Amino acid sequence: MSIAIHEEINFRTSPKRVYEALLDAKQFSAFSGGAAEIQREAGGAFSCFDGVVTGRNIELVPDRRIVQAWRIKMWPQGVYSIVTFELQAQGTGTCLTMDHVGFPDAMPAHLNGELPDGGWRRQYWEPLQKYLG
Repeated sequence: MSIAIHEEINFRTSPKRVYEALLDAKQFSAFSGGAAEIQREAGGAFSCFDGVVTGRNIELVPDRRIVQAWRIKMWPQGVYSIVTFELQAQGTGTCLTMDHVGFPDAMPAHLNGELPDGGWRRQYWEPLQKYLG
């Protein structure tokens, strides 16, 4: 579990709007196309993509940072990774920096989009950019 994924994505909207889309269950469902339930406090549970991804919010700094203990349903019981979303204003837009660490060694190809059925880019960034305009 030593491999990490680091991505930087630019959005043409404010950090507040990106933060809200990632933490508001209704907005998350709208951009992802799957059911989401999100408790918006540190320690709160979340479930997204129809329960395929679950976890807990570890740290929430409004409009700036989201840190989550994050797992995929098919992982062995008790295995969680850490996903950090950092939001930085850039003019009228936002640079989102995402770091994902601590996932099973067999998962990077799925998570980074090398396989056709997954990936941060396909599941998060492309639909989120389309949703936010």
